[in-house]
Amino acid sequence: MFHNSMATLPILKTGKSRTINWENRTGQKGGGGMAASDLGPERKGSPCIPKISAGETVTLAEMEGPGVVQHIWITVTDRTSGRNRYVLRDLVLRMYWDGEETPSVESPLGDFFCCGFGVSYPVNSMPIVVNPTRGFNSYFPMPFGKKAKITIENQNDEDINAFFYQVDYCLYDELPENTGYFHAQWRRQRLTEKGKDYVILNGVKGKGQYVGTYMALTTLERYWYGEGEVKFYLDGDEKYPTICGTGTEDYFGGAWSFATQENGRTIENTYCTPFMGYPYYSHHDTFIHNDYHNDDQMPQRSFYRWHVMDPILFEEDLKVTIQQIGVYHGGLFERQDDVATVAYWYQTEPHNPFGTLMERKERWPR
Repeated sequence: MFHNSMATLPILKTGKSRTINWENRTGQKGGGGMAASDLGPERKGSPCIPKISAGETVTLAEMEGPGVVQHIWITVTDRTSGRNRYVLRDLVLRMYWDGEETPSVESPLGDFFCCGFGVSYPVNSMPIVVNPTRGFNSYFPMPFGKKAKITIENQNDEDINAFFYQVDYCLYDELPENTGYFHAQWRRQRLTEKGKDYVILNGVKGKGQYVGTYMALTTLERYWYGEGEVKFYLDGDEKYPTICGTGTEDYFGGAWSFATQENGRTIENTYCTPFMGYPYYSHHDTFIHNDYHNDDQMPQRSFYRWHVMDPILFEEDLKVTIQQIGVYHGGLFERQDDVATVAYWYQTEPHNPFGTLMERKERWPR
């Protein structure tokens, strides 16, 4: 049931395909497109949530299992007034499996879809796709045995108007016995500690596999920022990890600072590939969302790395970190930067509850 690919498309599967959106909120069979509009019955009568009030949490989807969420699509305006512009960091996406009280997924909406800093931009990868304009898509399979619940909380000071979404899923008679549950957690450290690795993920207990990292990096110091190694501490590792990479740009699939020389200038190259990407560099653009970049804005960069072909397996516990190390004329040096991440993984339930999500204004970019 999880092996959807071009090669398996001709193989007929057994299940029940369903979709939930604001017009068919329960995924009812034969229940789509029923709402009436000025054009009459069954003519686009309720395509979106008309308003999510400030402070309100809305249940986007709730379904009885067994089943698998196959695709999620969401779009929303990315700003309200000038003083409340970081809507994509103010909207919090959460997911709950099998009636659990604490979420298995908790992240600002934009960051979950690899769009940090409260802005959106194209992302073209295998599990996450962001299309013009602010068309957020996830293809991560999300199994649930008994029940699934997906919510969105508006922590902005203003109401959110016209929130569009669709959740595509399939119901089955049963799930394989070794099925893991999807998890994602957002973290941020506004100023990393010199000589101390930034923690992407910690406190994971149980059997599972790590499948992806998104990082929104604001560099706060000069010179090259990307010598930090990504480390995976597996199953009781303490001082030293089992897996340790060779540098930040190496982990995200690039090399040599992502840079080429053009007319005597060093140019950083952004890219999107199925499993690795550098989709956004703020200083490539001079005009974004009606705002010119100020001279004092620190450079912002987004990266993703999907462990689809090479998941990191663990039997008991997992910790993931990245160093803050750079290079200048005197060699390597310990840096302090502003780092936010989303970790994506599958594991057995129950999971350890996440820590308290950072307050909304603390989530805003500097």
